[in-house]
Amino acid sequence: TGAVAERNILVEIARMAEEHDLIVVSDEIYDRLVYGFEHVCFPSLSESIKRRTVLLGGFSKDYAMTGWRIGYAAGPSDIIKGLVRIHQYTIMSAPTTAQDAAIEALKSGEPYIKEMVTEYDRRRKLLVSGLNRFGLQTFEPRGAFYAFPNIRASGMDDETFCQKLLEEEHVAVVPGNSFGPGGEGFVRACYATSYEQIEEALRRMEKFMSRHG
Repeated sequence: TGAVAERNILVEIARMAEEHDLIVVSDEIYDRLVYGFEHVCFPSLSESIKRRTVLLGGFSKDYAMTGWRIGYAAGPSDIIKGLVRIHQYTIMSAPTTAQDAAIEALKSGEPYIKEMVTEYDRRRKLLVSGLNRFGLQTFEPRGAFYAFPNIRASGMDDETFCQKLLEEEHVAVVPGNSFGPGGEGFVRACYATSYEQIEEALRRMEKFMSRHG
């Protein structure tokens, strides 16, 4: 949805995890793709939380290396040993070429991340302002590259909206209920495409809403 959890929310999750003796799996794959907001790494909250957290990360988003399939898990040694046991008999290891590419990304990728975040921010503002302009209420996402507009003004549920928009205007968005019941009445729109493509998609969606809004 583009929502980012603030520190006070993470602190509360940490408190509950300790109170109920839970292991937290913290997927932080979008940790660098934030806009005007500081990412808080969950296991950094305290040493006790670090001991009960498995951190997931990767290169797909921050370094635009989706097809390379390089990721990692970090956590308590006993849990990681169990993960390795399963991993080595299902995947074995990432290809050498992909590992070499990941190393190169770590060595020289930093300027490109900053450039990418700046461009995503430009596209984010375009998409959000456009959606709000023609009646699809959208909060400003603070992370990743998705917007989550409320489409109830169309009078349709999210699945019908997506189907009709695709059929009539050839614009693809994802039904919000794909992400659970809390997503009903919303759709997910991705801005990981060109600025010009977003402009065209907005033109088509505005035509669609002029008929159905």
